[in-house]
Parts: sequence; structure tokens; C-alpha cells
Amino acid sequence: MRDVIVVGAGGGGSVVAKELAGQGLDVLLLEGGPRFRQPRQDWSLLENDANNVVTGYLRAGPADRSRPAWFREQPQNTFLWQVAGVGGTTLHYFGNCPRAYPGVFSGYDGADRSNYDVAHLFPFTYDELVPYYQWVEATLPVQTAPMGTKEELYFRGCETLGIPVQTTKTTRRASYRPQENAILQPGGAAGRTTDPALLAYPNSTGCTFCGHCTQGCREPGQAPRNLTAKRSTDNSYIPMALTADAWSRGGRAVTLIADAMVTQVRTEQVNGTLRATGVSWRDTATGATHTEDAQVVVLAGGATETPRLWLNSGLPNPNDWVGRGYTTHDMDCLIGLFDQDTGNSRGPQSAARCDFPGYGGLQNTGFGPALQGLSMAFSASGVRYMYANGRGLTGPWDGPTGRILGLELKEAMLQGIDRMLNVMCVTDDDVMPGNRVTVSALPPDEHGGLPRVELHQLQRSARTDRNREFLATQAVRLLRGAGARTVYRLDWPPVLLHVHSTMRMGASASDSVLDGNAEARTVKRLFVADNSALPNSVGGPNPTLTTQALATRTAEKIFRSYFGGHAWVGNGAPVVSTDPRITARLAQLGL
Repeated sequence: MRDVIVVGAGGGGSVVAKELAGQGLDVLLLEGGPRFRQPRQDWSLLENDANNVVTGYLRAGPADRSRPAWFREQPQNTFLWQVAGVGGTTLHYFGNCPRAYPGVFSGYDGADRSNYDVAHLFPFTYDELVPYYQWVEATLPVQTAPMGTKEELYFRGCETLGIPVQTTKTTRRASYRPQENAILQPGGAAGRTTDPALLAYPNSTGCTFCGHCTQGCREPGQAPRNLTAKRSTDNSYIPMALTADAWSRGGRAVTLIADAMVTQVRTEQVNGTLRATGVSWRDTATGATHTEDAQVVVLAGGATETPRLWLNSGLPNPNDWVGRGYTTHDMDCLIGLFDQDTGNSRGPQSAARCDFPGYGGLQNTGFGPALQGLSMAFSASGVRYMYANGRGLTGPWDGPTGRILGLELKEAMLQGIDRMLNVMCVTDDDVMPGNRVTVSALPPDEHGGLPRVELHQLQRSARTDRNREFLATQAVRLLRGAGARTVYRLDWPPVLLHVHSTMRMGASASDSVLDGNAEARTVKRLFVADNSALPNSVGGPNPTLTTQALATRTAEKIFRSYFGGHAWVGNGAPVVSTDPRITARLAQLGL
């Protein structure tokens, strides 16, 4: 019997596995997708080869790309863009690691409290999570993003908004700043040359400004895996987890099995209490099935797959909140056209941001040509100047909202993507029970009932709509202040990148699945450690850092509750580590 089984090796599961193995527990980490062992040999820089949701190597599907992707029913105009594999969606994320706004936590007494989703707060205070933020920020590490041309232009626009520069990690006011991101800063020749020989390790370290974040980071060439620039969990937590006995006194290495899709959480009644006892899983390559027992099970398959697994396992759902509250940051995109070089395609793809606590945020987003074209041909408003889908949003942008097609798209693309600047609106949206994951009525696949994602524009709250329109207006002001001669607003339909809260923790058993320790209310020894555990959309900031801080806290709760352990991060304990890499980073941060 294992001590702990973790289901999913993405942004949250890898953290729990590494932390618990570091305390000496026997941890089995199961990942339904593949393990990318040699990205420089196995990955290309071609956008379609990487990002095609049906055939790309960064898709939700098995390692064998000749086989179909895993289907998720979406009965509305939505784009679900997530990755299966060790590292999960952190394999193609921008690495942005801002903290959540304090207003989404219990105990917040700011004057703007009513601007937040006060019905679905974190069931503990912001101050309680801060040591866990610090721990993750030191472990990855999180650093201030390197700046380039597009960031310089973006900040020129920010200077016209009348808001100050943010200088601390905790954001309580409208402000702008470089991103805090999990990308190693450039060193040596990185960012200073295009000579491939000089861009290889050790001549270059950290980010080489290649501009291919969404294709999966493999830079700099010849670097050890744990020194790859972007700190996806496959480059950060997983190397530490697999060598836990080498960096933590008394620790032991995690057992990692990829291509292992868990199909059932196994339970039993013990003295009248239902408790998790293990899992059943299927080898996606051979079809062989296996079972494993454990004292504790942690689900970390993501906000779509975790509720699917729960429902397919027949676990209790007495308040019908499993799968509900599917928040997505209700994203939108505005594009400015410029008469000068913007550096849109170069450097980290998102290295600058504005924060508007109570509303959400704006972040610069660089794209390659394929993703730039996709972003411009994706809308809930129809096609500009041709037809509208009943929305036709009007505002300070140029012309109607909608897809940019035909001659207008051709002319914009012919001038070059490096004369564009993208601003993404990342909205603080409310937890709405009608947005949810259920089991589809379509025939099941080899892993059980399919997930059905029900997410409709009409099921957004009035506050969410207010927030999105406010951010879009600020984005227009920013782009015009930076010198844009034309500003497009796309009015994206739901883009399912930042997905949260489908297994939400909460203070009340009436509208949450997990208690304040992220343990299931109806199944003991069963925890959740992915974005689905978040009680809300964290105010709008990118969710990964908060999920990883919460996963660290959850690992500590597991260790103390079921293995007689001690606190090593929170509850007044000092932030300590025997890993010299982390110790050095903590000293650098003054922690």
C-alpha cells in the first residue's frame, strides 16, 4: 500500500507529490498523458504541430498522435485549450505567477470588498496563504520578467492610464508592472544574439527570447532539464520530486507513471465513514488495467477531468456542486495596429500587466502568426461589417466587435505581426452554478463517461459583465496611449484557459465540495489539488501560483492530519529547506 496516490502531474499534482515525498512519504504520481523526456528532439517550434487541439503534441490526448484526442463535449461556442502530459497545462503556459488579490479571501475588510464575489471567498485569510506563496516563489523560482520592445510599448500606454507602478507582490490597488513569472532570466548571450551556437548552454542561460512559450519551452539548448528557462512543473517540481532523497533529509523519490489514466477512485466504508482507499487506472498505450491502494488519494487532473472522474466513480454529490462553478476569467482580446516595430513575436509571450483589483487585469500577450490569426478569427459577435450574433458591442474601439476576416485580416497580417500589440482582458468572474461539468449522454470512451462542459455567455453575472467591459475600455485607452492607429476588439467567446472552482473549497457545505483543508466533505482521505479546488477566480490574476501555493498548504495538511507530521511552511513555521538551491533563493529574497 502506498502512502499517497496523486492523480495528475500538472500544476498542482506535481507540487503535492514533491512536497510529500520530501517528507519521506511513499508517493505514486499517475499522469494520463505522456512524459516528454527530450523536448529538444521531440518538439518543434511549429504552432500547429504543437497547439492543434486534435493532433498537436500539446493536446489533451494519448502519446500516440495518430490516435484521436480525448473528446470533451462543448454544446456552445467555446475553446477548451489544455494539455495532457507530465507538466500539464504548465507546458504551454506563459509562466505568469501573480498572487491572487486579497479581496477574494475571508477576513478582507477593504473599502472595495463589495467589488468581489463575496459569496464565494477563500475559507481562510490571505495572510495565511502568504508563507505558501513565498515557498513556491522560491522553489520555482518566480522572478521579474525580462523586458523587450513590446513591454516598453505596453508600459508607454500604461503611463497614460493615471495608475502607479506596482512594486510589491501583494496587489491592493490599480497599478501596472512587469510580470512576476516562472521563467529564468536571461544570462550570458541570451537575449543578445541570434547565433544558435551562442544560445546553447552554458554560453546562454535562462530565457533566450525565442518567443515560442506556447509551443513548450526547450531553451537554452543543451541545458539540463532542471535549468530549462520556463518553469513548467516538468522542468521544476518533477525533477525535484524524482530525486527527493537527494535534496531532502529523509525524503524519498516519487514513483511517476505516465500514460496512466485513472478511471475510478476506490472507496470503502470504515466505521460508518466513507473513505478513499485507492484508484484504478488504465495504461493508455496497452489498454492494461491496474489498481493501487493508498492511505490518501489526491485528485489533480484539472477543472474538467477531476469532476468527470468523481462523477464516473459514483462518489457522493449530495449538494450537487461537483462540477459546478466553472469560472474562466471571461477573457477578451484587443489588438492595436502600429506603424512601428512592436516586438510582438519576441521574448516571453506575456511579460507585462495591469491590475485592477475588483475587476481583473490586463496582460500583454505576444503571438506567433498562427495563434495571432486564430485570435483575430474568434468571436461571440459574428464577423465585423458582415453579421452580428445579437451582441454587436460598441465602445471606444474602432468599428464593431467581431471576427476580422477577408481583406481586413489580410491587410493586418501582411503588415506583419510585429506591428501589432495584443492586450488580453482577464476578468474576475463570479462563481455561477449553471456553468458546470457533467457526464455527457454521448457514448463513453475507453476511460468512462465523457465530460460535458456547459458554459454559456448568458450565465455570467452582471458583475462579470461589468468587469469585462471596464477592462476592455482600459485596454483601448492603453493601446491608444501607446500609439496604436487602429484598435480592434474581438469579443471572444469563452476561452477555457484559466478554469477554476468546479470542486471548490468553501466555508459552507451548501455550495462547496471541499472543506478548508481541501479535503472532500463526503469522502475522507480524498483531497483535491488543482485549479478546481479554488473557491473563486482569485480576482482575475493567473491562477497557477495560487493553485501551487494552495497545493503546498494541502500537502502540509495531509502530512499533519494523516501521517503525524509537522508544519514545514505555514502555521507560524519558518520557511526552511535543506535544498541548497531553495536555500540560496530564500536568502536572495530575504525570507
